[in-house]
Amino acid sequence: MRTIAEINDKIRTSQVVVWTVEELKARVQESSVEEVFKQVDVICTGTFEPMESSGAIINLGHTDPPIKIRQCWLDGVPAYAAFGAVDLYLGATAMADYGSTVDLSEIDNRQGNLLPERGGGHVIEDLIAGKEVQLRAIGQVTDCYPRASFDTTITRDTINQFYLYNPRNLYQNFIVGVNGGERSLYTYLGPLQPRLGNAVYSNPGAIAPLINDPDLALIGIGTRIFLGGGVGYIAWEGTQHFPLQKRLPNRTPIGPAATLALIGDAKQMTSQWVRGCYFNNYGPSLMLGVGIPLPVLSPKVIEHCAVKDEEIVAPVMDFAIPRRVRPTFGLVSYAQLKSGQITIDGKAVRVAPLASISLSRQVAEELKKWIEAGEFLLTEPVTSLPKDRAFIAQDLWGSRISLE
Repeated sequence: MRTIAEINDKIRTSQVVVWTVEELKARVQESSVEEVFKQVDVICTGTFEPMESSGAIINLGHTDPPIKIRQCWLDGVPAYAAFGAVDLYLGATAMADYGSTVDLSEIDNRQGNLLPERGGGHVIEDLIAGKEVQLRAIGQVTDCYPRASFDTTITRDTINQFYLYNPRNLYQNFIVGVNGGERSLYTYLGPLQPRLGNAVYSNPGAIAPLINDPDLALIGIGTRIFLGGGVGYIAWEGTQHFPLQKRLPNRTPIGPAATLALIGDAKQMTSQWVRGCYFNNYGPSLMLGVGIPLPVLSPKVIEHCAVKDEEIVAPVMDFAIPRRVRPTFGLVSYAQLKSGQITIDGKAVRVAPLASISLSRQVAEELKKWIEAGEFLLTEPVTSLPKDRAFIAQDLWGSRISLE
């Protein structure tokens, strides 16, 4: 048995042994759980995938005279302003609302990237990259905040706080989307072609961070992580956190399960690992790199991290049925998904991932380098993440509306 304190001592003295989770899986195949436990101290996991329940907290600093912002646009993308006078929250999926809020020619000349599909994720990426962003604000005039409006350009260096606070990231598992209908569908998984023309999955499978800690035994509130190329932390359980999802004997869930709320200083991050994206006819989002180090405290950690794509499944859901609970075509393994083709009702269906497997590997490798260089210590969680959250839907409220 080991402790996090012992592992941190090894990190400080450059004696720590760190492997990526793929390296760990290969070593277990060649040896045994018990032997591998004696060799490694930390296992690095990573993913790079769309995480639309993300956003940035921004504090602009006070103007002279002061303004109490109640409407605000950043490069034409609305930011939420109904709390502190110059505090903003810019959601990754906020959609550009140009209207009269932005001088289009100015932004075209300055950046050349103002497009109808531009959203909050793109503005966050630009701020992280050090680019200028046009800000227009409308204030509520009060005795202590007499200014009515404010127009300027900002960068990450001209604002106070700029940090990501993401209410829901890192689904422990997710679904596979298909379309059994007769017309193309445009979804949060991207385009789904009719008559089972394609299938899309988003979780990277056996290398995904939470798949390798299925019972959330190694992480908790306060765990230090790789977030967007900088240091971040697990802040809370994520929204729609559902650890009670049905599980296989190896403890991996058969569908969407645990989620995490994450926080980190965006001024430390890089646009390599935080990128705005757009799903055609659906909307903008954010591609985000997240890595979690798993301390090897016992052989059970190795046992869980040895899980293979053949041993993890996801449900195939038909988006042609416009309901919260959709019919399923059954479960498929991530080994089948990563082969590029699955079979549904006797038909071969081509498959593509939303997560970048290559960049997910790079996240894990980057985190490994930080730890080996003594630049990243592990943290003890302040408290555990809840294991008993039920999933509450709004069916009853919908029924009341329909009855009226």
